[in-house]
Amino acid sequence: MTRSSFLFTSESVSEGHPDKVADRISDTVVDAFLAQDPEARVACETLVTTQRVVLAGEVRATRPGHTKEENEAFTQGIIDSLEPLVRAAIRDIGYEQDGFHWRTASYECHLHAQSADIAVGVDSTNEKEEGAGDQGIMFGYASNETPELMPATLQYSHNILRKLSELRHNGEKRLEPDAKSQVTLRYENGRPVAATSIVVSTQHARGLTQAQVAEVVRPVVVSVLPEGFITDETVWHINPTGVFEIGGPDGDAGLTGRKIIVDTYGGAAPHGGGAFSGKDPTKVDRSAAYVSRYLAKNIVAAGLASRCTIQLAYAIGVPEPLSLYVDTHGTGTVDDAEIEKAIMSIQELGGLTPRGIRTHLGLNKPIYERTASYGHFGRTPEGDFFPWERTDLVGKLKAALGS
Repeated sequence: MTRSSFLFTSESVSEGHPDKVADRISDTVVDAFLAQDPEARVACETLVTTQRVVLAGEVRATRPGHTKEENEAFTQGIIDSLEPLVRAAIRDIGYEQDGFHWRTASYECHLHAQSADIAVGVDSTNEKEEGAGDQGIMFGYASNETPELMPATLQYSHNILRKLSELRHNGEKRLEPDAKSQVTLRYENGRPVAATSIVVSTQHARGLTQAQVAEVVRPVVVSVLPEGFITDETVWHINPTGVFEIGGPDGDAGLTGRKIIVDTYGGAAPHGGGAFSGKDPTKVDRSAAYVSRYLAKNIVAAGLASRCTIQLAYAIGVPEPLSLYVDTHGTGTVDDAEIEKAIMSIQELGGLTPRGIRTHLGLNKPIYERTASYGHFGRTPEGDFFPWERTDLVGKLKAALGS
């Protein structure tokens, strides 16, 4: 039986957290390739540490009608163009510190051609549709506890750090790029009602006290949480270690893909294990996770459930999903199996094949650098960006279910 009264916690990390710096750089690489070839293949891992950036992975870009040698040169040309883009991303985050500076950090690039064994299983031919870029399971989730249809604990954690970042970019000199937040909420009858504890650790200018940092942080937290959530019983931990002057890649090494729970649902839903950043959308780790969120969000937006979890599974080189599973956690207005049938009947989804997902959501575009911080979900769709957050499937779901 599902508990209706409990405490739940989620955390977020800022764009300046070392792992998020790595994610940002990897997604900068993805966008650079997709801008030149919408069918590019990218699997880029990034390491950042004190005054050092290292890229590694597999890439491929092609142009129709060109020879293998010409396409290899085309791919190498994109690789050779990456360094200024990487440095611009670091500068945009705000790192101009002795221990990590966008201009002076050393840069190494070890990207190379995609494995032919992977390519042959993934690429489409006249005889078959392209297969999934990897095996695996992917999950999507939505809940009506926030306007974004996201878990409240995670959404508020993201929003706190986003507002602190806006302050910093607008000239707040007391804040530096690296930060983490954590929100614990009390739920009653399945709904969040109060914050029992708030944790915020933010890198700051030299010489500031905890109290001076709290002067910046507390008003931001109060502005983010709903009225009445902060009470006299809320426990605050702002920079609990006392001093946080050395941060970012200088304070801790960062790697692509280490913040998968921050990127998704803050622990409120399962995660298949695959990271998103640094991967082109043929990798179902990314595209199938996006469409799973899209489906779950539209189910909740349609009033078919107040909570919904979607699971998809794929095998490398096989186009069709191995399974589709819908769980509305006892909140559904129709049977979960009927929702599954309705999803698979919607022609625009293309049977949830990798090509069908990418076509419906428009994923073969340079839209990924924005996803690297403050979560891939719960975002506002803007033009080509965050198309998986649209709720344009509501009518089709209702029609398929006869409601």
